[in-house]
Amino acid sequence: MKVLVLNCGSSSLKCQLIDMEKNERIMKGHYDRIGGSRSSLRFNVRGNKTVIEHPARDFEEAISEILNLLVSKEFGAIKSFDEIGAVGHRIVHGGEKFKNSVLIDDEVIKAIEDCVTLAPLHNPAGLAGIDACRKLLPKTPMVAVFDTSFHQTMEEKAFIYQLPYKYYEDYKIRKYGFHGISHRYVAGRIAELLHNEHLKVINCHLGQGASLCAIKDGKSVDTTMGLTPLAGIPMGTRSGDVDPSIIPTVMKLYDIKPDEMLRILNKESGAWGVSGVSTDFRDIERTAAEGDERSILALESRAYIIAQYIAKFIVTLNGVDVITFAGGIGENGLEERERICNYLECFGIKLDKQKNKVRGEETEISADDSKVKIYIVPTNEEILIAEDTYELAKKAKNK
Repeated sequence: MKVLVLNCGSSSLKCQLIDMEKNERIMKGHYDRIGGSRSSLRFNVRGNKTVIEHPARDFEEAISEILNLLVSKEFGAIKSFDEIGAVGHRIVHGGEKFKNSVLIDDEVIKAIEDCVTLAPLHNPAGLAGIDACRKLLPKTPMVAVFDTSFHQTMEEKAFIYQLPYKYYEDYKIRKYGFHGISHRYVAGRIAELLHNEHLKVINCHLGQGASLCAIKDGKSVDTTMGLTPLAGIPMGTRSGDVDPSIIPTVMKLYDIKPDEMLRILNKESGAWGVSGVSTDFRDIERTAAEGDERSILALESRAYIIAQYIAKFIVTLNGVDVITFAGGIGENGLEERERICNYLECFGIKLDKQKNKVRGEETEISADDSKVKIYIVPTNEEILIAEDTYELAKKAKNK
């Protein structure tokens, strides 16, 4: 079976076509600036790469362009749309309803719509992708794989906020956590590498968005993101946790409206807000290496806070066996990994600086005398989405 994986962002679309029986990625694509006049598609079919300037007004036009390219003479990835056995959609927020991936029907769509208030930027995009596929591939089964479902194993003491309990009762205001697909993939992969399903793992998914997850026996025990992806550790442009009183104080001082304050916390804070250099960590690393004090502060403060959260999760797990690094920065940022681990030597957690001189490789980077193993595990959310989609679609077909 060939599975089409779709990850719809607010104005972008990542996609892959994977042959599950052959374990082959046939196509990988990334559509940028959907809804604008300069939208373009980076398209790779079995190593045949191209960039196509093709305006797409919405997700239906973007997905239609991708499907047409798949059956075109130029790429010839598939002969017809009938070869696509199922479509897997990454959906950011499933609330408390979805503890696992599910086949999409009208009831599931309604439940995803009900979570729009919890993920106003992401869930509408996911729904747009589902609607487009219903029109373009009406007979093809579809599966929703949720970023939040992996964290549904958290106990109430971990997800409840110390606010009036009626907020949870009335509107389900609680910690949900995100990056669950990535955290779940890493948990499974490190268990395979160490031949042990009963590990205490702290996974650091570090990218423009970033979160940590405390994992025990392959299940999420706690995580850093909260009701929304804004909470937790500082990120590229997101603040992470701040004193709540700062928000009304700044709003009064600068005469800022609520929507603008939320935009600042999401888009102008984090490493970009402190450094003032760039939203790209590579630029901040470069200026820090050149001695820029604010860049150094942004990176060192972030590492300090991440290390504090790791220490917190050691308490949560009552120990730790493995610390894993995933995500674009976790996999490639050797300086970031070293800064974080420097704070953890009091726990006997030691990085081997020579082993750490790698980017994007699945490998152990802990010192020989480290009490805790440290690994880089490049995440693969798409293959996990494809696997869930394949299994659910196959079961539905065999009923």
